[in-house]
Amino acid sequence: MKVGASTVWEILKEAGIDPAPERNSSTWATFLRSQADALLACDFMETATLSGVRMYVLAVIEHSSRRIRILGATTRPSASWVAQAAKNLVMDLKDLGCRARFMIRDRDGKYPALFDTVLKDTGIEVVLSGIQMPRMNSITERWIQTCRRELLDRTLIWNQRHILHALREFEQFYNGHRPHQGITNARPLEPLPPPIDDPDTLARLNIRRHDRLGGILHEYRHAA
Repeated sequence: MKVGASTVWEILKEAGIDPAPERNSSTWATFLRSQADALLACDFMETATLSGVRMYVLAVIEHSSRRIRILGATTRPSASWVAQAAKNLVMDLKDLGCRARFMIRDRDGKYPALFDTVLKDTGIEVVLSGIQMPRMNSITERWIQTCRRELLDRTLIWNQRHILHALREFEQFYNGHRPHQGITNARPLEPLPPPIDDPDTLARLNIRRHDRLGGILHEYRHAA
């Protein structure tokens, strides 16, 4: 029996949602929709440097805004490293006034008990996904696929310093520029721009491109 985290059944019951799949097959999806503003999710992503050193990246995403936070990258995700990442996250959320109530994570052995304790002490309940059920953490899984496709598969990583630099650039790009269909093509940290409905303006669009990471990422903006 696990300690420091709630079962999906308990979380659904507390949210007033029928947890029995034979009576309601969409209970988990209903929970995700109803609690989106209070939901965080995290996961580890693995990659390797040119020398073959394996790197572990820990990232957290907000369900409602799709804002991503890269908590760090390390060759050895020790219990102390993961716990410190949780403490850094808690401080960041507190500074921004984020009122998250739940953190979805899988049952990876890299998470120490202190990870859950740090979050619980600030009022964030850890929710464990089912065994070998990545779709229960689908938003994070989709971000990992996006990060691989748009960044890591197109980058030769030299070392830890290099991957952290690349990930920070991608984090800024993802949060501040890249539109997301899941939130009506908005950007996590920016409001939707006003629509362009003037025919003269449409006929004289002046778009400028700004490259990040040597051209791996492209940002497009109207010229001032």
